[in-house]
Amino acid sequence: MAYKNQQEFIEAIEKAGELVRIKSYVDPKLEMAEITDRMSKEPGGGKAILFENTGYEFPVLMNAYGSEKRMCLALGVDQLDDVARDIEHLFKLLSAPKEGLIDKLRLLPKLSAFASWMPKVKKGRGACQEVVITDNPDITKLPVITCWPQDGGPFITLPVINTKDPNNHIRNVGMYRMQVFGPQLTAMHWHKHKVSAKHFNEYKKLNKRMPVAVALGGDPAYAYSATAPLPENVDEYMLAGFLRKKKVELVKCITQPEIEVPADADFVIEGYVDPSDELLWEGPFGDHTGYYSLPDWYPKFHITAITHKKNPVYPATIVGIPPQEDAWLGKATERIFLAPIKMTLVPEIEDMEMPVEGVFHNLVITKIHKDYAGQGQKVMNAMWGAGQMMFNKILVLVSQTADGGALKLSDYKAGARELFRNLNPATDVSFSQGPMDVLDHSCSKMGFGGKMCIDGTLKFEEEIQDDYKMTTLQTGIDFAGLLSGRFTDITGINDRLTKEQIPVLILSVKKNRKGHIKELHREIAILPGMEQIKMILYVEHTVNASDLALALWRFCNNLDPVRDHVLAPTSKEGYSCLGLDGTIKTKAFDNFQRDWPNIIVADDATIKAIDEKWKSLGIGAFIPSPSLKYKDQMYGQEAVAATE
Repeated sequence: MAYKNQQEFIEAIEKAGELVRIKSYVDPKLEMAEITDRMSKEPGGGKAILFENTGYEFPVLMNAYGSEKRMCLALGVDQLDDVARDIEHLFKLLSAPKEGLIDKLRLLPKLSAFASWMPKVKKGRGACQEVVITDNPDITKLPVITCWPQDGGPFITLPVINTKDPNNHIRNVGMYRMQVFGPQLTAMHWHKHKVSAKHFNEYKKLNKRMPVAVALGGDPAYAYSATAPLPENVDEYMLAGFLRKKKVELVKCITQPEIEVPADADFVIEGYVDPSDELLWEGPFGDHTGYYSLPDWYPKFHITAITHKKNPVYPATIVGIPPQEDAWLGKATERIFLAPIKMTLVPEIEDMEMPVEGVFHNLVITKIHKDYAGQGQKVMNAMWGAGQMMFNKILVLVSQTADGGALKLSDYKAGARELFRNLNPATDVSFSQGPMDVLDHSCSKMGFGGKMCIDGTLKFEEEIQDDYKMTTLQTGIDFAGLLSGRFTDITGINDRLTKEQIPVLILSVKKNRKGHIKELHREIAILPGMEQIKMILYVEHTVNASDLALALWRFCNNLDPVRDHVLAPTSKEGYSCLGLDGTIKTKAFDNFQRDWPNIIVADDATIKAIDEKWKSLGIGAFIPSPSLKYKDQMYGQEAVAATE
């Protein structure tokens, strides 16, 4: 379904009972983010929020994509898998042999529909240009939100950024945060692997200013398409057209006519990036990892015009400790791009899951149909070489069961039982190094670190070590009792997974020396009965090991698999236990030379302010601040320094 504009989408989600309006004043600085954080962590993602009294001329829409129902409404489908099926059908139709005239004629309607999805530049101005400000445009007159207390300032968080290659004029549409520094100045936070950054490098070679236009609002398909992991030179507005089953109408910008933007956008911010400019020190920013991303140098974006509709709505989002709104955008990507990955790169893939605790790139679970020995390694190499999957840190592979039974990836316990039933930690865990997301703070070098593939697929005879028997976990062993009191540095023990036939322990540890975790793991692994345990995950002493979702989120963020693993022998010959150190890393104990960021929580003043005004918001029963759960787990540079 194509929405005429963002207002029509707002009407649709309100009619579906998915929107609440807040008429009382809420400050865009910290307060909107705190309310949205509370709402987004409600079961199913809570409601979208329209803040009508912002202290500015314009209302603010948040959490619009923050549930499966709203994500489906945004893309005009009943289920996200419907989009995947449409794409798979299209791929099969285009790639099938065309043996006769009938086969070719059958393809014509699809080709016609495909042509109708291509973006079109219309003459004249669009609704996005009903109001044009070219004389001293001022971005500070928009309700740009400040999300978190340690953020470097207010950030535009849902910008649809339009650039073109100066040589071939191919468009790219991406989404990169923009910190506001002044009325006509923001930063442009594009990482070196992003297409817009490549466009910038081409302009730098030509010593020319780079025209840029930022669209906000419009059909919700635009913002999703800007985040989608498309191949280079594939127009994101073509994907938007496919999703909405209607072409995107574009108009030329007023002061940057080389760039076209959606005619129905609510706001357009026009400007340029000058390669000869000095860079800006941008950040920090509370990011989707749940940690603050560290400040760094990024290009300046100079604003030459701001245009908007007569009655626009400013769209915004926040990212932070999961789950947040971005989890549902990620779920859409997981479902929509399964078919292209399967049909063009890894045909044996049957399903894929990105748990929210893995914040997209950290943890990916993939089910394959396995036909031969070594196929897991083949899939591993293919996936780590596939687009943005190159940033994946932990890849988990499962396959069909020995009896041919179906395995649903969404059933995490059943999947984990099957995974570990087929896993020899000494032979079925592979380590590699490669490019990582620059937001990954655990890497010893920014943007480069360790990766791990856990191959829990059904094993063929050639893959099984002669003296190793794949066995199920014996019942009745009290692992918590075995460890309690024996090691004073262990502050928490979670052995509940063992009760589910999953041979994994999660231990909270207070580190106090160099090499502590690896030394401790070797001591634990050799204890009688520990040959039953295949993997131990270590987390910081401030983390409640019994809170599985919390422990996995902290663990995945803090682990560099190559640096932080130790395979230790057990008391049973031929059996090993893999230890993985998901604690924070310091200079004193780990020789870690980079800064270690803090987790993201609201400040006490903001929490108190929202508590006091909650009744006046009129959005239902009181929801306490999610930040309260994490206050005692903050472990930033002050705490790190205290250990050194």
